Amino acid sequence: MVDTGFYKNRKVLITGHTGFKGAWMCQVLKELGADVTGYALKPPTDPSLFSLCKMEQYIHSVEGDIRDLKHLQQVFERVQPEIVIHMAAQPIVRESYKNPVYTYDVNVMGTVNVMECVRLTDSVKSVVNVTTDKVYKNKEWEWGYRENEELNGFDPYSNSKSCSELVTESYKNSFFADRKTAISTARAGNVVGGGDFAADRIIPDCVRAIENNCDIVIRNPHSTRPYQHVLEPIFAYLMIAEKQYKDGAYAGHYNVGPDESSCVTTGELVGTFCKCWNSLTGETLKWVQQGDGGPHEANFLKLDCSKIKSKLGWKPKWNYEEMLEKTVEWIQAYIAQKDVSEVMIKQIYEYEKDGRE
Repeated sequence: MVDTGFYKNRKVLITGHTGFKGAWMCQVLKELGADVTGYALKPPTDPSLFSLCKMEQYIHSVEGDIRDLKHLQQVFERVQPEIVIHMAAQPIVRESYKNPVYTYDVNVMGTVNVMECVRLTDSVKSVVNVTTDKVYKNKEWEWGYRENEELNGFDPYSNSKSCSELVTESYKNSFFADRKTAISTARAGNVVGGGDFAADRIIPDCVRAIENNCDIVIRNPHSTRPYQHVLEPIFAYLMIAEKQYKDGAYAGHYNVGPDESSCVTTGELVGTFCKCWNSLTGETLKWVQQGDGGPHEANFLKLDCSKIKSKLGWKPKWNYEEMLEKTVEWIQAYIAQKDVSEVMIKQIYEYEKDGRE
């Protein structure tokens, strides 16, 4: 789905490269031979995937705050990137209730700063702003949202990402009408994979339960989400960036999510995780429901990904069972203190190969 030769020696700037998805993105681009520069704060968790895979040895890693326009502009001027993938964000819904001002500052003004740097940097030919499936006004209906649905996220995180979409569209209309720089936004569903240590996410909660030898606690086992392995959106972002670099007509807004069969409840997801873990280890890991009276979170959310399938030829490769098998493989390597980067590289090549035979 991605031309593996396209990224070789090409200058790519990633914001938020020290996060979970950012580290996977760096690993993929490293394998593709790209010249990668990352701009982000220090890794947001300890441990962190970025540190575990020693990614700072392989890319140009710049520590900086996405809200610092002057510093960000200096990096753009020095690097002269051809492709920009904007992933920096405050990404946690529950954290956005605790710190709404910070969330809006990072997710909205951070996007303004990135787009302003793009506007002032002639070398940039392709931009992908990574947002979320939560940008849509959630009506709790049973069919998937399409790219032309109303944007109006409920909570501060979701709403700030809706605003990020609007900022991108305004810059696109105001300053890039000549299409010399192609700009897209990508709205991905919930990602799962090895190396996520964030708070208030279900797979990291599973890992912490394993490490503490206790049951997995689920707040809402009936909530339905479009779960997908982290490599699915990573390769989708790279495909969008490549396609629109070659032809600006591909620029637009894209949903990136799994097929219907992988839109499952959190209870189903964790139940399958436990089954996979127990079959490999002989343990009796299980989950329990325990509400904490926390803030509002959507119960039902799906995406319609017909556009990216028909226009770009992208399609998901791993169903949610395969996704969890890959995740468990990584977690086992991590707990055994093995080289997790080897597992990542192995899974990247397995992903690229799947569907070609």
